[in-house]
Amino acid sequence: MIISFLAVVIGFVGLIWSADRFVVGAAGLARNWGMPPIMIGLTIVALGTSAPEIIVSISAALKQSGALAVGNALGSNLANIGLVLGVTALVAPIPIARMLIKREIPLLLVATFGAGYCLLDHTLSVSDGIAFLVALSIIFYMLTTSKSHQVDAEHEADVEHIPNISTKKGVLLFGIGLVLLIASSQILVWGAKEVALALGVSELIIGLTVVAVGTSLPELAATVASAIKGHHDIAIGNVIGSNLFNLLAVMAMPALISQPKLDTEVFSRDYLAMAAITVLLALILIGHAIWRKLATGSIQSPRFNHIGRIEGALLLLAYATYYYYLFPS
Repeated sequence: MIISFLAVVIGFVGLIWSADRFVVGAAGLARNWGMPPIMIGLTIVALGTSAPEIIVSISAALKQSGALAVGNALGSNLANIGLVLGVTALVAPIPIARMLIKREIPLLLVATFGAGYCLLDHTLSVSDGIAFLVALSIIFYMLTTSKSHQVDAEHEADVEHIPNISTKKGVLLFGIGLVLLIASSQILVWGAKEVALALGVSELIIGLTVVAVGTSLPELAATVASAIKGHHDIAIGNVIGSNLFNLLAVMAMPALISQPKLDTEVFSRDYLAMAAITVLLALILIGHAIWRKLATGSIQSPRFNHIGRIEGALLLLAYATYYYYLFPS
């Protein structure tokens, strides 16, 4: 049991450290090879931050632990909204970008309901995996083409973190990061399976809780730290992007690799909880937009209103309620 817990901890630490090296190396190489900084932010930096989740998903699927991979995706989405945004809003109000409601939120809702349709039969098939990846490609194309000609706070933040390193160092960091990502995910999945066996709980529960929260903790720490420094205005955009990637890329891996059969609770409890908190976030954002429009007659300003402490507490309460129903099972 002690060895299993140590494996989980070592796996998390390795994932966090190696993902950072992987992104730094890949972004540095892309800059040296002439890719525009804004496109690096939209592609390598954005997708690289979700590398731990997808590598863990692939590793779990290869070990015939598809339920753990699905639990990681659904649980990460719950944690991103309920925990990351909830805690951040309690620390400092989160400004709402105007384009979130016109573009990202509708895409997230479509992806959420589409994932629910694929989970209705309590299995993930190869066709589901292909559908996820096709949808991801379409959404990714829409976002990159719509954003490539504008620079907002999110892009500026990404560009600031693109390193200026030599090609040799970029190759080294990229290689080390990729190898350690794979190794760390193997250690984490093994430790998580052993912990589940020792505690007498399902791999799904471990994926929904330990693995999901663990892969969300770095984002929580970074977002709260940014909020304290006053640079928290990109938190919602990052969460929506991460949740889109979890639904369409992370869940695609077990579908393509192992086609897991899932317990009925995956849809009736876990997916519906994830969909509910996603809709709650959408309603909060849309409600602020309507309120602002009624108050001023326009929502044309770049940012309008914000998610405050009341909404943050509501998101945290929704997340805690899910755990209340999860633990007895």
